Amino acid sequence: MENNNARSGEFVFVKSVKDGIPNRDPLADSDARRIFDESDGRISLSDVSLKRDIRDYIIAKFDSVENHDNHVYVREVRAEDNKLLGRGSLANRLREDVGSSASDLSFKELLTRYAVDVRAFGITFSVKKERFNLTGAIQLSWAHSMHPAETRYVQGTVVMPSEEDKAEQGTIWSSFTLPFAVFVGAGVVNASIASQTNLSSGDVDLILEGLWRGTQHRQARGRGTQQPQLLLHVEYENPFFRIGDLREELILEPGPDAWRSGEAPSDIRGVTLDATRLGQTLDLHKDKIHRCRVWKQPRLTLSGDLPDWIERFDDWQDL
Repeated sequence: MENNNARSGEFVFVKSVKDGIPNRDPLADSDARRIFDESDGRISLSDVSLKRDIRDYIIAKFDSVENHDNHVYVREVRAEDNKLLGRGSLANRLREDVGSSASDLSFKELLTRYAVDVRAFGITFSVKKERFNLTGAIQLSWAHSMHPAETRYVQGTVVMPSEEDKAEQGTIWSSFTLPFAVFVGAGVVNASIASQTNLSSGDVDLILEGLWRGTQHRQARGRGTQQPQLLLHVEYENPFFRIGDLREELILEPGPDAWRSGEAPSDIRGVTLDATRLGQTLDLHKDKIHRCRVWKQPRLTLSGDLPDWIERFDDWQDL
């Protein structure tokens, strides 16, 4: 783990989803989550879903590496009797994985030293021997579609029967799906809290990498084909300064009427992301910005000029 502390900053993230729903609502027959009024029409992805993408990517990248500092604490692990491990058991498993260097550490020291998701997102920990609460230095917002989105109810059949004694027919399945949508989310990095959880600048880079690559990594038929499209990260000179919710500076074209007309775009080439206001806002606060980076998929059409002092990357590149 790097010793340099994370700077205060924020980021905005845009991704597309095709032929699936990445975050279903069990209270709505596993349809898409909707937290806006029906007249608004947008659908949403919870921050928990986005964190799961990040955690699963980090697990896939580092689980085969010995004695690393980027363990993931919040994960599903089952005992031999198939019961889920609780907080204390997960922490003790982490201690075993780390080895002798962690034998004398308290649970708080253990998690902030070796679990990157705890350093980033915080944790509420309560076992008999130790209780503590760590606020996350990185806070993710919900992500919302940048337009009204209508899901479709589809049905099909599977050749394999559900029961041996009913082998004359296959199984009928039904599901909601989303033809195409573009989502935008945001996040904040708090340097003051980072100093309490030991979050480093290298940790922030890993979380951003997980946000980008984890979107592609965590795939399943029901979740659809997901692609990261744009990620902009800005760091500030003053740890107490923040522009605030950079999502509001992005506009997707075509607008809501086109999505409601029955002629909604069917892929990323059918939309344009207008970053004019975002560029103007960043330029306005240039003297308060330590560094700004942007990653963009080549297939995404971006209108409006971003300042030329921003570091630009095509797709994700290792830092």
